[in-house]
Amino acid sequence: MKKTEEIKKSIADILELPQDIVLDLPKITLIGNLQLYVENHKGIIEYSDNRIRIFTKCGILRVIGKNLLLKNIVLEEIVIVGEIREVEFDD
Repeated sequence: MKKTEEIKKSIADILELPQDIVLDLPKITLIGNLQLYVENHKGIIEYSDNRIRIFTKCGILRVIGKNLLLKNIVLEEIVIVGEIREVEFDD
């Protein structure tokens, strides 16, 4: 972790601020295996009905499943629906 990120993390801890906001990290919310919210993304790399790859500050978020659909894409948030089987980060 870079020195500035360490300082930001320390400040977030002291002030009890959410680290996802202070450190520009993605916030990922999975609802069952049917819906995935990704906040604070940096863009879509790949999109098909069985795999979606999203660029984030932590690396590439890979979503594997069936009948995947980008239901909503806005500047800060992506909503994916379908049968979600795997969610993982690639380096």
